[in-house]
Amino acid sequence: MGEVINYEINDEGYGTIRLNRPEKQNAISLHMAEQLQEKLVEAREDNLKFLILTGVENRMFSAGGDLNDLHGELSTGEAFARLKPMMDVLQMVLHFPVPVIALLNGDALGGGCELATACDIRIAKANTKFGFIQSTIGILPGWGGGTILYKKVQPDFALDWIARGAILDACELEEKGWIHHVIDDKDWDDAIYLENYIAKSEEQMRLLKKQFTINIAADELSRLMVEEVKSAASLWESEAHKQAIEKFSKKK
Repeated sequence: MGEVINYEINDEGYGTIRLNRPEKQNAISLHMAEQLQEKLVEAREDNLKFLILTGVENRMFSAGGDLNDLHGELSTGEAFARLKPMMDVLQMVLHFPVPVIALLNGDALGGGCELATACDIRIAKANTKFGFIQSTIGILPGWGGGTILYKKVQPDFALDWIARGAILDACELEEKGWIHHVIDDKDWDDAIYLENYIAKSEEQMRLLKKQFTINIAADELSRLMVEEVKSAASLWESEAHKQAIEKFSKKK
């Protein structure tokens, strides 16, 4: 099946993990989830100032979960078993020892937004769009990212964004606090926006991440994420979800 997650260490002291399945818009399969876990374990052992999570090319950060694995014919138990590996990835990102920066090189939908939300800082390319669209197919965020969202932005905004299944642009989400910086296309490849992070020491960044983890109550978040994933799995056998998946599959 090949390597669909790449990891490298930059000479300036940070690591980069890339989602590398552009032909599927970086839709995350169970195989990708397994490789993400492996690369996060590897990166955790390296002496990094921070870790970047991004996608290859500049088209899509991630289209969410791969419907070949997350199809509509799963039982509640089967759905939970297939959702859990990416919940584990999100928890690993939450507890990563240095800040994790999502470089949102393209749009993100569904689980792609969940993965981005688990990261500590989100930097988006201009003219990108993002949506927690799970409610439009009759479920909840399935990897625990909705629970994290309530902690990262105003809870009423989180509820409205998830409930509507709205797709919002980067500038609006910068105003809401979900995105921290929007970068023009012409400046994207220069990565000057990383300079302030690179200038810090590894010890500083580890202490900052420790402080952040305490303040967002990451341990409690991890527990609540399990409940959200169970709730999402409980809706898997609903007629609304089955019909929505069938309609989406026919459209493809």
